[in-house]
Amino acid sequence: MIEVSHLVKWYGPTLAVGDISFAISRGQIIGFLGPNGAGKSTTLKIITGYLPPTSGQASIDGQNVLTAPEAARARIGYLPEGNPLYPEMRVTEYLDFRGRLFEMPRAQRRQRIEYVVERCGLSAVRQRLVGQLSRGNKQRVGLAQALLHDPPVIILDEPTVGLDPNQVVQFRKLIEELKGQHTVLLSTHILPEVERAADQVIIIAGGRIVAQGTPAELRRQVGGNARLRLEVRAPAPNVERALKQLPGVAAVETSVAEGWCRAEITPRDGDDLREAVGQVAVAGGWPIREISSGGAGLEQFFVQITAAQSQARAVAG
Repeated sequence: MIEVSHLVKWYGPTLAVGDISFAISRGQIIGFLGPNGAGKSTTLKIITGYLPPTSGQASIDGQNVLTAPEAARARIGYLPEGNPLYPEMRVTEYLDFRGRLFEMPRAQRRQRIEYVVERCGLSAVRQRLVGQLSRGNKQRVGLAQALLHDPPVIILDEPTVGLDPNQVVQFRKLIEELKGQHTVLLSTHILPEVERAADQVIIIAGGRIVAQGTPAELRRQVGGNARLRLEVRAPAPNVERALKQLPGVAAVETSVAEGWCRAEITPRDGDDLREAVGQVAVAGGWPIREISSGGAGLEQFFVQITAAQSQARAVAG
């Protein structure tokens, strides 16, 4: 769905993107990560046709962004960093304007506007001026315009910057709902969100890809399987028996203190078992005091791999 081949971008003497190649399959959510100045936004701007590469090529759904720019852009919904909007327009007025830019017929525009307003939780503010909206609702409008023409590819550049924790959770749910219906390329600094939602992760540093794989594969590279801790009020034998029946559980160790059962769960092959373990506890009717991960995660891997890249560049320089 998205193919990038040997992409290079120079700004004068400065190399922003250096020989990047990757391919993304239909329906996947991909986390695109890197420290500030790594080349993330430049890469996204090239993919979306806002910047030409110095060399290399990119295509969207088989359409080359250089040789067939209009066809490629028609297949992309883009929410850029900063989310430029027209504050003097009302929400539905702005969405109608965006639909006309995509040359959508009036009937289709009306139908899709109703859909994205409902899908993105904008019904209560649909007639308000964009400039009067909260930061969270402005981001929802940005996502709504990206979805408006029902593109197969959605590209989101730092969509949760400036949002409060509740807004981040709500926005993450919206993104997760797109999985399977759209291919989503998500650039963000909120690594736990990527770890939860992404099928694949691409990490770049210094304009080059330094790691790529599933969150579980990357976790294994920084110390193996992350142990999970569950603390519930329930008989220890029942807890141990139920948890051992979960696919992906390698071992369970339990202890009891003051009526609370603490289970230390070791997953097999780096599996993320938090959701499954929570479902077991709810199904058993066990009061929960804690569910936490005590092992290596994507954040730790990100810190290690980007620090190693920075050190290597310092030595080379």
